[in-house]
Amino acid sequence: MVTVTVWNEYRHEKESEEVAAVYPDGIHATIAEGLRDAGYDVNTATLDEPEHGLSESVLDDTDVLAWWGHKAHGEVDDEIVDKVVQRVRDGMGLLVLHSGHYSKPFTRLMGTSCSLKWRDSGERERIWTVEPGHPIADGLPESFEVPRAEMYGERFDIPAPDELVFLSWFEGGEVFRSGCCYTRGKGRIFYFRPGHETFPIYEQPEIQTVLANAVDWAAPGSGPDPNFDNVAPLEDLD
Repeated sequence: MVTVTVWNEYRHEKESEEVAAVYPDGIHATIAEGLRDAGYDVNTATLDEPEHGLSESVLDDTDVLAWWGHKAHGEVDDEIVDKVVQRVRDGMGLLVLHSGHYSKPFTRLMGTSCSLKWRDSGERERIWTVEPGHPIADGLPESFEVPRAEMYGERFDIPAPDELVFLSWFEGGEVFRSGCCYTRGKGRIFYFRPGHETFPIYEQPEIQTVLANAVDWAAPGSGPDPNFDNVAPLEDLD
């Protein structure tokens, strides 16, 4: 069984009555519940736990790490970031959610600022499935709506995705690359845009389907294991 660790700052829910009303047990708990219902072995970790809940043993036992962060990116210890990045390069999957685009692991792995335009006005978002044959799009319609969302708009300062699965359109007119796939080393990374803390987006069935599909896609598989060591020649050398 695939083991997932859902990481969350867990600050907004403690400091804002508005957010606590939407996610009384934390965003991580809602995401974890949806993934457990999909059949995964799911644990959670939060910023204020020792080692941010991401000890070496936890990371070693994690097949896919889901990361939600927003207001405390700078508080994540660089030593933990180093371990997360290395685990991804060694094969652990990483799902970067919503404002996690500014997280230290994601910006480190992308090598860019990961900046974007934004507007928090609770507008409608239409998510288009632009790569319907991709495994993360399995079971999803050509498009679906998030009734109320924070707007993210282009230019999104990321490397060109290896594969673009979803594209968002917003009521105010902007568009955004909202479902982006990458490979770094042996690890697969999926960035998924929806998930603002004041709206119950992670309770939406289509969103839960995307996350479950993304776990399947990002989980370590039986792919190639290239050899980067010093090697003997295949042919005789004079």
